[in-house]
Amino acid sequence: MDKEKTRQAIDKVFRDMAGAMTAGMAFVGTRTGLFRAMAGKGPLTVDDLARSSKLERRYVEEWLRGMTSAGYLEYSPERETYELPEEMAYFVAGDGTDHFVGGMWEMVPALMRVAPRVAAAFETGGGVPFADFGPDCVNALDLINRGQYEERFASYWLKSLPQVVARLQAGGRMLDFGCGSGRVAMAIKRAFPQAAVSGYDVDAASIARAREAAADLDIAFSTEAPKGQFDLVTICDCIHDLAAPVETLRQVHGLVKPGGTVFIVEPKAADRLEDNRNAVATMFYGFSLFHCMTQSLARGGPGLGTCMGPAQTEKLLREAGFRGFKMLDIKSMTNLFYAATP
Repeated sequence: MDKEKTRQAIDKVFRDMAGAMTAGMAFVGTRTGLFRAMAGKGPLTVDDLARSSKLERRYVEEWLRGMTSAGYLEYSPERETYELPEEMAYFVAGDGTDHFVGGMWEMVPALMRVAPRVAAAFETGGGVPFADFGPDCVNALDLINRGQYEERFASYWLKSLPQVVARLQAGGRMLDFGCGSGRVAMAIKRAFPQAAVSGYDVDAASIARAREAAADLDIAFSTEAPKGQFDLVTICDCIHDLAAPVETLRQVHGLVKPGGTVFIVEPKAADRLEDNRNAVATMFYGFSLFHCMTQSLARGGPGLGTCMGPAQTEKLLREAGFRGFKMLDIKSMTNLFYAATP
C-alpha cells in the first residue's frame, strides 16, 4: 500500500468522525441556546457562560472545549476565555433568518434515530415512513426552510416570474402542494394579501402545525386533495420524496390554470456523480439515505433521492404532461429553481 495514501485515508476517517461529533455538539448549542448566549458578547469565561445561560457548568465547559477544537470558537489561553466570532454567529445564532443553519443540526438526532432501521432495509427492502420520524423531524424541516421562505420567497425568488406576481397581485389563486409546516403559503399571503392561498399536505401533523402558525392569516390548509385550478402551484423540496412522482405531477398538472405556472424548488445537485463531490451534495446524500429516499421506498416508490438533479426533474415534469420547463436563474448555495407550464 502507498504510505501517503494510507495516511490520507485514516485522516479522512477521523475528520469525518470529528464532523459527526461536531454536528452533535452544534445541535446542543442550538437546542440549549448556547450559541445565542455567546453572540455579540465578546470573550467569555466558562463561569460567565454558565451563569448567563443558566446551564450546568461542567457541560458548558466541555462543550466550549469541543467547539473550540472544531474551529467554531476562538480561545485565549492567557485569559481562559471563549468567543463566538461575528462571522460564525451570523450562521449559528441567527434564529429565524434566511442564513440560520441550526435546522440542519436539528435533523441529526431525527435521522440517526432511524439509522438502524435504514441499515436493516438494505437487506429486507422497504424503508422508514415519514410518520415514523416524529415531530422532531417536522420541526427540523421547518427550521431549515423557514427563514429562506419568509425572507426570500416572495421578495426575491418569485420576482423571476413577473407574470405570476401580476396574477397574485390581481387576487389570483395559489396552492402550495406538499406544504409541510406552511411557511411558503404564509410568505405568499403576507406578500399578496389579496390572493387566495391554500396549502396541501398528506401529513396531518404538518397541517396542524401550519394551521397553528397561520392562525392570523386567511389560508386554507388541508390534508384533502385540492380541487379547482390555480394561477400558481408551488412544490418545494418534495418531488424527490414522492412515492408516485409522475402520477402525482399529473395531478398537479390538472390543478394549474391555462397560463398558470408551477414553481419548483429542489435541492442543489448535479446530474453526474462526479460533479457532486462537494460538502453540500455529501450532506444531501446523507439526507437522502436516512430520510428522503427511504420514506419513498417505504411506500413502494422509486426512491428518487435528494440528489436526483435537473435532468431527472425535467424528465418527470415532461412525462406528467408539462410542455414548458426551464431552470430559473436564482442564486442559492443549496437550492435549484424551476418553472413548469401546462
